Amino acid sequence: MKKFRKVLDGLTTSSPSGGTIGSPSCGSAAGTPTTAPTPKEIDVQETLVSENFQLCKTVRHGFPYQPTALAFDPVQKILAIGSRSGGVRILGRPGVDCFCQHESGAAILQLQFLINEGALVTACADDTLHLWNLRQRRPAILHSLKFNRERITFCHLPFQSKWLYVGTERGNTHIVNIESFILSGYVIMWNKAIELSTKTHPGPVVHLSDSPKDEGKLLVGFESGTIVQWDLRAKKVDFRIYYDEAIHSVSWHHEGKQFMCSHSDGSLTLWNLRNTSKPIQVTFPHGKIQKDGRKESCKPILKVDYKTSRNSEPFVIFSGGLSYDKAGRRPTLTIMHGKAITVLEMDYPIVEFMTLCETPYNNEVQDPYAVVVLLEKDLIVVDLTQSNFPVFENPYPMDIHESPVTCTAYFADCPPDIIPVLYSIGAKHKKTGYSQKEWPVSGGMWTLGSHTYPEVIITGHADGSIKFWDASAITLQMLYKLKTSKVFEKPKQNEGRAAELVDDDPFAVQMVSWCPQSRIFCVVGISAHIILYRFSKYDANTQIVSLEVRLQCDPEDVISPSENENNPCFSEPHSGSHSPQPHHQHPASPGGGTPESFKDYTPCLKVKDRAVRVPPGYQAELVIQLPWMDGEPPQQISSLDINSAYGLLAFGNCNGLAVVDYLQKTILLCMSTLDLYGAADPYQRLTRSPRRNRQSTSEFCMRGLSNFYSDSKKRIRTSYQSLTELSDNQQSVDTERSKSPTSVHYPTSLHNDPRVLPEPVASLRASHCSPVFYLLDNVKGPGRKLSLPTDLKTNLGTVGESQQFSHHVNGHCTSPTSQPCSAGKPRVPMGPEGPRLARRGPGRPPFRKAQSAACMEISLPVSHTEESRENSFSRSRSSSVSSIDRDTKEAITTLQFGESFGRKSDTLPTPCLWVGTSLGVILLIPMSIPTDLEERMEEPVTIGPCGAVLMLKGSVLRFGFLDCMGALIPNPYEVWRDLNAPEDPDRPRKRKLVHYSPSSSQDTCGEGHLAIVCSERQAKVFLMPSQSCLFVHNITESSFVLRADVVSVCNSVCLACFCANGHVMTLSLPSLRPLMDVNYLPLTDMRIARTFCFTNGGQALYLSSPTEIQRITYSQEMYDNLQEMLGELFTPTETPEAQNRGFLKGFFGGNAHTFDREELFGEAAAGKASRSLAQHIPGQGGVEGMKVAASGAVGEIARARIALDERGQRLGELEERTALMMTSAESFSKHAHELMLKCKDKKWYQF
Repeated sequence: MKKFRKVLDGLTTSSPSGGTIGSPSCGSAAGTPTTAPTPKEIDVQETLVSENFQLCKTVRHGFPYQPTALAFDPVQKILAIGSRSGGVRILGRPGVDCFCQHESGAAILQLQFLINEGALVTACADDTLHLWNLRQRRPAILHSLKFNRERITFCHLPFQSKWLYVGTERGNTHIVNIESFILSGYVIMWNKAIELSTKTHPGPVVHLSDSPKDEGKLLVGFESGTIVQWDLRAKKVDFRIYYDEAIHSVSWHHEGKQFMCSHSDGSLTLWNLRNTSKPIQVTFPHGKIQKDGRKESCKPILKVDYKTSRNSEPFVIFSGGLSYDKAGRRPTLTIMHGKAITVLEMDYPIVEFMTLCETPYNNEVQDPYAVVVLLEKDLIVVDLTQSNFPVFENPYPMDIHESPVTCTAYFADCPPDIIPVLYSIGAKHKKTGYSQKEWPVSGGMWTLGSHTYPEVIITGHADGSIKFWDASAITLQMLYKLKTSKVFEKPKQNEGRAAELVDDDPFAVQMVSWCPQSRIFCVVGISAHIILYRFSKYDANTQIVSLEVRLQCDPEDVISPSENENNPCFSEPHSGSHSPQPHHQHPASPGGGTPESFKDYTPCLKVKDRAVRVPPGYQAELVIQLPWMDGEPPQQISSLDINSAYGLLAFGNCNGLAVVDYLQKTILLCMSTLDLYGAADPYQRLTRSPRRNRQSTSEFCMRGLSNFYSDSKKRIRTSYQSLTELSDNQQSVDTERSKSPTSVHYPTSLHNDPRVLPEPVASLRASHCSPVFYLLDNVKGPGRKLSLPTDLKTNLGTVGESQQFSHHVNGHCTSPTSQPCSAGKPRVPMGPEGPRLARRGPGRPPFRKAQSAACMEISLPVSHTEESRENSFSRSRSSSVSSIDRDTKEAITTLQFGESFGRKSDTLPTPCLWVGTSLGVILLIPMSIPTDLEERMEEPVTIGPCGAVLMLKGSVLRFGFLDCMGALIPNPYEVWRDLNAPEDPDRPRKRKLVHYSPSSSQDTCGEGHLAIVCSERQAKVFLMPSQSCLFVHNITESSFVLRADVVSVCNSVCLACFCANGHVMTLSLPSLRPLMDVNYLPLTDMRIARTFCFTNGGQALYLSSPTEIQRITYSQEMYDNLQEMLGELFTPTETPEAQNRGFLKGFFGGNAHTFDREELFGEAAAGKASRSLAQHIPGQGGVEGMKVAASGAVGEIARARIALDERGQRLGELEERTALMMTSAESFSKHAHELMLKCKDKKWYQF
């Protein structure tokens, strides 16, 4: 425990660069040093130390991305899925879910369980075999075997055998000892397997299996159509089969007398071992005879399973085989049972399927009961015991990606009643028609740990849906699904403003805001709309109120010094709502001075204007929309906050800020960011000349993006590509920017220049624009106007300086391909004629500025140098190009309501809105809210002029508030009440508010509170109301912070940050001491950056792939309890006994049970394999706990302590054994002496 004391009376302003604790420094409006106006002592006892933090992954949810392989243990009843990125997901009963990752990242070709042994063999695309130990909660690799000269194509491990057959691309078959992972000298060479007269190579090995009749016979299938049965004892071929069509798979009949093959022409062949010259049956299940007598050409049958049943006809199950003529048909799984043929159509291509049988023995009647079908984006289990073949209800959260995830939110320590309520509402809408039987993958063991608390994860999706998930106890279960599209009328195809903005996903969710206590929920959509929901247990008939906010900024009017900048903004609420303020009180839209400017005043989506019946759950109450103006779309909403106690909702974008009273359904404030400053503007903004015309501006924006994107994708883009693919060659620019620290520099080129190699995001310079990562990523196809890719690249490329022209709008560069302008030499944009029109192409509308230049201006860079940063807010500008005024779109990046002190002179806390901008400016807007409940619904809320103005480096990301004892001050909220519940005269429904005033716990310290502000570069702690900066910490100089949150850990508070270079950091509060800094993700991709979020309890999550959520912990306490929380993969289970074959079957069925593989494949008989053929690599898997211990000093100390304890224990045991030996020796000596005395006087004949 460390105790910090700061006396704030008369301290000077000095801030050590990069220091962990900053001395009091400036925080005034003009950026000049100030000190606390009154003597005050801050006494905060910080309890967090570095030992409280440890970063590790906990669990991964969702469907494995790009699956490649499937395996099932029929005794343990666990399932394994391999992926293209080298990951393995092992699933059992609900709660048993484990993720393993190969360090090489090579794709997994095949998986093989050691049935009922607690081990798994993985064959990877880098020709390496790995043996995983599953007898521990976190599996580890025991052995690896790397093949050097041959490529692995197929593996087969017989039941209860320790010898693994490995087929290769050259056609050879090698044998590996599973226990030692050493290659046997026994090899089946391809040239020995085929006849000498054969002139062609048989191709790679595509199948290996031992005969059910005799384990000493191995069936080898080659790709060319050759099948060989090899006698392992005699080392010779029993028979060879040559077929014209390529083989894809082989399946035995359990008696071992027949087998079935699937071929590339869509045929199935059945072979009998008595006559192998030709198949006894050839069928084309989906090939019909045409009029000319020929068969339809069919697609290959990729896999076939031939399974027998005691009480019915055998099952023949296969994938593929459809005719080529039927284009557009979905992938199918065909089940042939007797004469009945059932075709099951799948939503996605089939990767692999596996038939689940009652017995693990291949020489017994199989009795299949289910089929596991692994699709590209789903996992399905079909019930074979019912004639209609229903599917089982999947207990795993495999449908996270049902529609691409566009945003996430994570809430820990929720109210305990919220999860049961959401589940009860969501359970009413569950699908039906599932099999009534239990989920067949029921292996492993999982118990609810002692360290659990309610956790909720919210995911927003591209189709406008919202999903609430119960994430308690490291599990994930769907609670409730909300469809935001039901609020709007269905847009007709290629009609309306939404069709021009986004083709397929006008309802895509951009961000969410949720208050679990009041159950108020807000959704921000891609079409510049906000929906406010209230929760109710009752259905209702409601009419949704719609407000249109003209938060639009016309650059022509803003930048012209000759025109009036305080034009009114007409904000008229719809659906009968009213605004108490006259129109001239909304000066946010300077372009709204003339009626002609609103001739194209249309929202992107049309809200339902009739009363609608809404079911229980979240019910829409208010819709706020930003409309199109003058043919240009609204800017995307970049920040949002809602407070149920105040009844207010605030949002902002790169044009300005709006505050809405959702109780009275009125717009309280709608102003541009520049107007928010008033007289407290810290910048000296210079006047500029108006641009030539609106048309050329839009076209120049389009022209910049057209250099980077293909024609099909260059309409409207989010800030990811435009803000992150930046140039790293800026030495010449840094000098200019050090003179003008707040000037904007845009990338010199967004071409994929072949001369410039891509670099990871860690190489981004400090001057680069950091993107605002709530904008969306890809949703559906390549021809979209708004691109939302679910397969984002992990590297952010750097590009060179290749363009020789520059585009200017409003006196500053807006083209992503432009070069920085030299001071005093602004370039004039070209006219509307010439190459500009040619670049657009025929019939192409001019680019709308919402997503190009505007989004690139969301997060502006400032200068590298410390000297220029310190002086950046007071120095004058010598050029309009390098002036801050060339950036008219200072974005609102974060908002927070709370009880605070809006001005230095305030003595009591009042409701305030904290506003953070992309230029590192913090604005405090005090508000006056009626306290009486009845007055609140009638009297207007008044918002005062701007209060304090504070400064940070970089774009502001997060606010947090502590009292002067260091405790977190929660946001005030309204206790939830059901507005649709029947009226109770005894208990009238009144608003019940819960306030956490900063002065409520300040009896010993006086009034005031601490404000924590984190930007993309640094964190500061201010004392309110004096606005003195107590502590400052420069978080990063070479990168920028993507996400920051003030979170509770170990009954204390810290600041958690995630940087673009992959570092996860925690800082103590309020002193901002670094507690943890881990390089967690060396290569950060945009998906992770967009979805990463921290929460209380030392947890965080991000979208690790388009289909998976990865949860991590940075708490040592949770790390220590993680073993208890994870499920057991292996449970001791007796292996079923083999059926008694009987005397006749044993006599006539061969000597299958007398086969000794050790005698054939062991080193004594087969010798050693060539050392150059394969290399054995010992694994790291060992005793559970020790082998997965954390690295670093804490882990080393723990291991040292364990080693000392073990050494002491061994020394104690040695001492005990020595004492026992001494006692035994003394006893032996005594007995020997007695015997000697007894026999001393006896004669020889007396014995």
